[in-house]
Amino acid sequence: MSQRNSQSAKTAARERLRAERERDAKRARTRRQLVVAGAVVAVLAAAGGIGYAVVQANKPGHWEAVKSEKVVAPAHTTGTDGTTVVLGKDTAKKTLKLYEDPRCPVCAAFEQSVGTTVKKDLDDGTFKIQYVGATFIDDHDNGEGSKNALSALGAALNVSPDAFLAYKSALYSAKWHPDETTDKFKDDAYLLQVADTVPALKGDTAFRNAVKKGTYDAWAMAMSKTFDTNKDGVKGTPGLVMDGKQLNGGQPLLTVADFNRVVGAALKG
Repeated sequence: MSQRNSQSAKTAARERLRAERERDAKRARTRRQLVVAGAVVAVLAAAGGIGYAVVQANKPGHWEAVKSEKVVAPAHTTGTDGTTVVLGKDTAKKTLKLYEDPRCPVCAAFEQSVGTTVKKDLDDGTFKIQYVGATFIDDHDNGEGSKNALSALGAALNVSPDAFLAYKSALYSAKWHPDETTDKFKDDAYLLQVADTVPALKGDTAFRNAVKKGTYDAWAMAMSKTFDTNKDGVKGTPGLVMDGKQLNGGQPLLTVADFNRVVGAALKG
């Protein structure tokens, strides 16, 4: 082999080696770029996920959101947003304000023991009842049942005052009223199951649709606010007030005798 050929071979070999090194370097750069790009995508994805989670966490829940919605007031109501609910005969001279939370176990006990007497006095014109619905039990356990049941009661009131009273009695009954720690009233299906025991509501398509669609959800929140801002000093349920005075002072009236004694004195006052 001549010296010239030998030199050419060495030059060619060096050129091949240089080209190979460049290809290796290029592949290395490409790998680094892909790794960096993947890391950036992962960071952005994580940031996006965190951002989405933050947005979702800060997004108001359904019941908080409906506070700002236009209130659809049930029939048989008056006052701002239909939150004045007065039941009974116009000839009755005095009004018994009754504060209740649908999930309240003491309200259930009151209805089960004294409810028949209250209904008789109402029908007899002994007094009218102004109903004030509360939802504070939901606040204690992040529940929804008090609000959902109050909305369903609004749907019943839209049917008739009698349907409202019968439904309220059914919800508080020993058979249907859940333990305070069990938020069954949050489920529309359960509320409708109870409603099927009320003749005035069973098979009423408009009532059922109102419960399912939450037609009176905003009304329930407006009604609940009247409890939160009441001027009677009532902080618990059941609360009974007549002529601006609390009759039970936050203590339950769980016998007919106690109810007749306290309310009877207020009627004479």
